[in-house]
Amino acid sequence: MRVLLNALDELDRRDEPTDEELAELYAAPELPWLRVNMVSTIDGSATGSSGRSGSINNATDHRVFHLLRSMADAIVVGAGTARAEGYGPTDRPIVLVSRSGGVPDRLRGAEPGAVLMATVSAAEHLEEARELLGPDHVLVLGSHRVSLTELREHLVARGWTNLLCEGGPHLLRDLVDQGAADELTATFVPRLLAGTHPRIADGPPVDVPLSLRLLLEEDGTLLARWFIRPGAPT
Repeated sequence: MRVLLNALDELDRRDEPTDEELAELYAAPELPWLRVNMVSTIDGSATGSSGRSGSINNATDHRVFHLLRSMADAIVVGAGTARAEGYGPTDRPIVLVSRSGGVPDRLRGAEPGAVLMATVSAAEHLEEARELLGPDHVLVLGSHRVSLTELREHLVARGWTNLLCEGGPHLLRDLVDQGAADELTATFVPRLLAGTHPRIADGPPVDVPLSLRLLLEEDGTLLARWFIRPGAPT
């Protein structure tokens, strides 16, 4: 792995950053901080033939994926993505975002507090979510659309100031649209798929400028950090 661009600090550029140096390169510049981590093929596909991002990522992406999880206080993810990707309990709290309130099967038996749900008052499965997760772990943040700025405030109030979102595409779009995300961390794998796979952001149009702060490369895989404007640290 080599550093192609580093606008974050004065760290010497090396062909192969150590794990400690890589952690420095991906450190949040301030807290609270919410980053979204996504993976895509060069032609923009966020999933492969299986309909999951796991069918397009590689060892380089896995290295950063696990690093970001180790640095996070909590993992935010859309319930549909958690269901499609087969999420189970982790050593970090998982915060599901869902307008229906449905809890994915593999997360239904998690220890109390290991899974939170952010949903809306009109959610079809609101009462079931409260029974499965406990009422203190179900946040009702809106009537028909989850307020992601309020979600961020609730999580920070719990002491979770370094937040990692793992998508999916609709959640990335909504986080950017509502001004709740600080950073997009993206891996581009050297593959072309064509077809009708989703992009990493999906939904009504948004137009938000990004500032490239870090670019790494290994065997054709590109890993980048973009800060989301306005308000990102320089």
